[in-house]
Amino acid sequence: SLFDGSSSANWRGYRKDAFPDKGWKVEDGWMQVMAGGGGGDIVTIDQYDDFELELEWKAPAGSNSGVMYLANENNGASYFSAPEYQIFGGKDLTSTSNTSTGGLYALYSPMNKQLNPSGEVNHARIVHCAGNVEHWLNGVLVLRAQIGSVDWNRRVAASKFAAWADFGTVKKGHIVLQDHGNDVWFRSIKIREIPTAERWRFSKFEQLFNGYNMDGWSFFLNNDGKMENVWSVANGIISCVGRPAGYIYTNKKYQDFILEVDWRWDPVAKKGGNSGVLFRQVGEHKVWPKSIEAQLMAGSAGDFWCIGDFPMQTDPDRTRGRNTKHIEMNENDLGEWNHYEIHCTGGDVVLMVNGKVLNTAENCAEVPGPICLQSEGAPIQFRRIRVFPMESHSQGAAGQ
Repeated sequence: SLFDGSSSANWRGYRKDAFPDKGWKVEDGWMQVMAGGGGGDIVTIDQYDDFELELEWKAPAGSNSGVMYLANENNGASYFSAPEYQIFGGKDLTSTSNTSTGGLYALYSPMNKQLNPSGEVNHARIVHCAGNVEHWLNGVLVLRAQIGSVDWNRRVAASKFAAWADFGTVKKGHIVLQDHGNDVWFRSIKIREIPTAERWRFSKFEQLFNGYNMDGWSFFLNNDGKMENVWSVANGIISCVGRPAGYIYTNKKYQDFILEVDWRWDPVAKKGGNSGVLFRQVGEHKVWPKSIEAQLMAGSAGDFWCIGDFPMQTDPDRTRGRNTKHIEMNENDLGEWNHYEIHCTGGDVVLMVNGKVLNTAENCAEVPGPICLQSEGAPIQFRRIRVFPMESHSQGAAGQ
């Protein structure tokens, strides 16, 4: 525990030897930064590299603060080196600005956030492992970023942080609670260092989408369709118009893997449609190729479709023909982002939608193939596509 509600022993002033003698106080289980107190930022005495940090906070309307991480004390202010989880006591509970609560300040925007009103308690969670960052707010994952990636470097280069050479380069550093001159309260501050045995989940993920172009992808479309007329990239999002039918597919093949991808239906029209994620695709490219489909049709995400008699076994009580229904619907409202996690290990496949297991299959054919995203009649968007390749259980390892 970094703060147990009674002692500030694990903290000191930024670039100071001791805890501030003004501007901060511990009272009623909270550690408070006081408006106009002049205490300055505080930092953990210890430094951390790969960690999970959790805390509760509350702030009145208009109050500004943040939790920074991977900070050194070499130059100037703490934000010269440290990325920041933004905290803001504002009236707009749904803002997706990159300077709003939950955002990675001035770089990445929070999505799907569920912020409690000003003055009420909110829960923050920050995960950092091998350069991969997650921000959580009240139990909901609101953003992912990868420090040092092409996307990260371009965002930093276009921001004020470009002027500070240490920003985002510190591998092991302090946790910082910011004094921005406003009243903010913190409590239940806990940190867990991520052990080596768990780091695989972060360190070996491959980013299938770089956020800027379609490098690493090819396509198949009916009627000699042109990729640029169907698929486009802007603001870190792949958009598909849905016609003609077809798919984009990875140039690399995967057999055993964990795949993560976010999707949403048109955020303006807020109308659902049909699409899917195909994997272990074999044979000729056509509509539709022999493969396993993780369904994306609105209301049916988490269904399986067996395409081209692909060998697999699913729950017979939920199977009609080639379709195996999910156990329940777990999608967000039309136009909101959803998260798919697909585990494909040997003959076993697990489909998770927004963190919940909705379907499983077994005795699936163990063959390598590209990962495909369908164009199937309706506008749909994708982002944050990454894969963790695993050693395959049979001949033909992933990526061959």
